[in-house]
Amino acid sequence: MTHPLLDLAPLSAAHFASIEDRVARLLRTEQDVVVMQGEALLPLEGAIRAAAGPGTTALNVITGPYGQTFGDWLRDCGATVVDLTVPFHTAVTAEQVRGALAEHPEIDFVSLVHAEAATGNTNPVAEIGEAVRAHGALFYLDAVASIGAEPVLPDAWGVDLCVIGAQKAMGGPAGVSAVSVSERAWARMAANPRAPRRSYLSLLDWKERWIDGGRTALLHAPAQLEMLALEACLERIEAVGPDAVMARHASASAATRAGALALGGGLEPYVREAADAAPVATTLRAPAGTTAADLVARALAADPALPLAAGGGALAKEMIRVNHYGPDATPGAVRAALTALGAVLAEEGLTVDVAAALRAAGKSWR
Repeated sequence: MTHPLLDLAPLSAAHFASIEDRVARLLRTEQDVVVMQGEALLPLEGAIRAAAGPGTTALNVITGPYGQTFGDWLRDCGATVVDLTVPFHTAVTAEQVRGALAEHPEIDFVSLVHAEAATGNTNPVAEIGEAVRAHGALFYLDAVASIGAEPVLPDAWGVDLCVIGAQKAMGGPAGVSAVSVSERAWARMAANPRAPRRSYLSLLDWKERWIDGGRTALLHAPAQLEMLALEACLERIEAVGPDAVMARHASASAATRAGALALGGGLEPYVREAADAAPVATTLRAPAGTTAADLVARALAADPALPLAAGGGALAKEMIRVNHYGPDATPGAVRAALTALGAVLAEEGLTVDVAAALRAAGKSWR
């Protein structure tokens, strides 16, 4: 039996390196880029464990569940952690970060999520980067959800460790991810006796055996299908241009937000200010007297292809997420989500206007 996904020729080191170069161009970075063979949690955890240890004092910004996870990893590494937590319906400000840095001058590591798809907010990384650079701390950024939906510029923003994944706005595979690493970050890792070595988590292994070796011999057999899918994803973005891809996500966000407000029935944006809303996904607060998870389950029962999800954990009661990213950053996906939400809210006896929602969404598509 033959199949186009089987019996492929091995992926060469040169081919692997060329895909890394395309990722670097997408990020507009001169830093080293390592494409890692696993979902984005691999470099997210690997970068923290490589750069943080008992001598580290970290400012961990929490605007959603991933920020909470980073704090757990940092503490597990032995770091002293200062959490800066803001309500999930808003974004952190550069002024808040500056205040925390001034209050704790010993901070030498800052961790931040750019866009929290789980809560629908996005943070002003450029302004925060200025504050972190002025303080001299190492800057770690989770840009997994934001890449492809909004600008991600590690060099311009002074980001030392920038982790991305292809499975959201890039519309690519979930099985590979990437991290850009500054010279300062490599030096911090090399000086950390607790940095993982001879481990799947190890970035230093990639540095010494892959980058320093001229990218001629891979550490292990690559995830070939995922790497080819990442290459195809990058080719598609290059063909239409990153700006066009980002514009499509911005339009989907604006249209969903406007449509939800016009729909009525008590549905409203979870992130209160449009400026704080992430282009990758729009979160909505379920009307009083309803349960978000129930509304979403009923909508998906009618159409499993809808880009809808309930919030995670405790947020499942109150948060509906419209995941308008990748192939779902389209007018059709937004219209379908609004129509389905209107139907289940009407079943609850709430007064909704689906036609008004669709008109508002159409007018907001840029």
